[in-house]
Amino acid sequence: MTNVTVLGSGAWGTTFGQVLADAGNTVTMWAIEPEIVADIRDNHRNSYRLPSVDRLSDSITATGDRAEAVAHAEIIVVAIAAQAARKALTEFQGLIPHDALVVSLMKGIERGSGKRMDEVVRETLGLPENRFVAISGPNLSKEIAAREPSATVIASANPYAAARVAQACSTHYFHPFTSTDVIGLELCGSLKNVVALAVGMARGAGYGENTAAMIETRGLAELTALGKACGADPKTFSGLAGVGDLIATCGSPLSRNYTFGSNLGKGLTVEEATAASDGVAEGVPTTAVVVELGDRYGVPTPLAAAMSHVLEDGISCAQMLAELFGTEITAE
Repeated sequence: MTNVTVLGSGAWGTTFGQVLADAGNTVTMWAIEPEIVADIRDNHRNSYRLPSVDRLSDSITATGDRAEAVAHAEIIVVAIAAQAARKALTEFQGLIPHDALVVSLMKGIERGSGKRMDEVVRETLGLPENRFVAISGPNLSKEIAAREPSATVIASANPYAAARVAQACSTHYFHPFTSTDVIGLELCGSLKNVVALAVGMARGAGYGENTAAMIETRGLAELTALGKACGADPKTFSGLAGVGDLIATCGSPLSRNYTFGSNLGKGLTVEEATAASDGVAEGVPTTAVVVELGDRYGVPTPLAAAMSHVLEDGISCAQMLAELFGTEITAE
């Protein structure tokens, strides 16, 4: 049994807390919202963020006190919106036990700095590389909360740390694989959201399977090339964290990015789609960052560039697809 703290009690954070509890750990959820803390602690529910689960495990509790939340934690899981991560984690500086592993569930690239979440977490907490772990894969929270069979990838420069976290979250329905490719894992989880926006937009505009497959395939090629330029192992993009997550995110209305894109395809403005979104669509701020990374490393990013014109200039789905493929015939 391991003492685990989850920072952030949104849908995915709460779901992962349940996975950890099912695996036999004692779990403390931290949330900034008093009503969520009270609901988890007193009612063993998170009716605000995960209403599909009638009752959470008795081994899950909650607190809004930062020091209390992490005081005895052996593993600390960060499940905060990516763009809010640096500010939120600043409040935990000096509170993290010196031997605790810190695990990121976040998928995104920080706007402004262009940094991955592993870089943000380690910088903010002053964390050495061997105590950082990242988790990413085809992990739609509602399905895992229903205990449907799922798998994920756990990456760390420290194989022991990855194995320890994998053991802590392994259940009969949730199977972890391990990797040392932190950069690849982080980029897969972040960049595929841009593809999901485009696929969702095409679906919302009424296009079918051929168009979706075309966007997904070309998007994967774009992201793999960019990942390789950033130092990732290209093989990571063909595994669970890459293709697996891409399939799940681009094929389900449970995906916030897919739903956001679908609303754009139906004619909503970015502002209207934002208001209609259930939670944060990380692909929106990530799109511009992908274009910037492409420029920095000399990697063409036609899909991200086309989606940035959708988000910034309001172009239609048909115009987005025209920009994506252009008129020149090239080798695949």
